[in-house]
Amino acid sequence: MMEGWGVGGLGSSEMSKETKRPATYADLEALPEHMVGQIIDGELIAMPRPAGPHTVAHTVLIGELYTPFQRGSGGPGGWWFMTEPELHFGDDVLVPDIAGWRIERMPEDQEAPYFSLPPDWVCEVLSPSTAKLDRHRKSEIYAREGVGHVWLLDPVSRTLEVFQLRDGQWVRRGTWSGEVSARAEPFEELELELARLWPRMPQSPQPP
Repeated sequence: MMEGWGVGGLGSSEMSKETKRPATYADLEALPEHMVGQIIDGELIAMPRPAGPHTVAHTVLIGELYTPFQRGSGGPGGWWFMTEPELHFGDDVLVPDIAGWRIERMPEDQEAPYFSLPPDWVCEVLSPSTAKLDRHRKSEIYAREGVGHVWLLDPVSRTLEVFQLRDGQWVRRGTWSGEVSARAEPFEELELELARLWPRMPQSPQPP
């Protein structure tokens, strides 16, 4: 699927990049609060905020990473994470589910409404409506901007895919599914229990 893919070669021809007029930041600002807006190749892409399994996986993953890698409690520290940061890369405006910067690269002004410095790592939590966009057009831009690692987390198939950027190409570094534990780049120090990321239905009470 993504193995060995790089800038400009990910089946982007399957998705039209033509628009009647290039979208502007004013178009983003005009969106309702419950919508997440992005501008990719001049196209305004707006989607409702996700719910259900997507939200569970997103929330749990940031919790798992925060303590050892941002606070430095039980882990090496050295990272700064943000959920749904607004990234400005030229005319493109992207909103990954989670992004992480190494502390030595993080801008001092963390109150800025958006960031133009590419993260060192991003995670996209896939859903049926976003998977193609995340795998193709957004990941091409992440490669172009030099993001070091991309995680694709699919709560429906219960799969984590990890890719590293090498010479402008995304190289698969591992795929884990189900309820196994993973040591995934660039956070190998953490044994991530995938079972924590997948929502579980509450058990019905048993009759006496």
